[in-house]
Amino acid sequence: MSNMHKLISNFIVTGIALLIAAYIVPGFILNLDNLTAFLALTAIVTLINVLIKPLIKFVLTPLIILTLGLFNLVITGGLLYIVDIYSKNITISGLSSLIYGTIIISVITTIFSAQNRIKY
Repeated sequence: MSNMHKLISNFIVTGIALLIAAYIVPGFILNLDNLTAFLALTAIVTLINVLIKPLIKFVLTPLIILTLGLFNLVITGGLLYIVDIYSKNITISGLSSLIYGTIIISVITTIFSAQNRIKY
């Protein structure tokens, strides 16, 4: 699978994960009035997950190992919180909304990445 194909797949899965989190979690609100704004938000979250998240995970590998991988949720939640601060297209009201939204997005993207690694 080419890198461009992986990036497009990650973009689609991130968009779906954001939509599911917004649908299920009260207080996790996306601005869906403007399709362009939603696509831009999805692109930003995708690029953060592809470019910045691996660097943070590399630096914090000891904490990830000590917590048996649970610190990955903290990293994802922190990045999602930063996106919430700087973007008008997503609103996360409260810590519980951030936690549940992070769990949903992490589970969906993990399932997708596991599917991508399976060789048929």
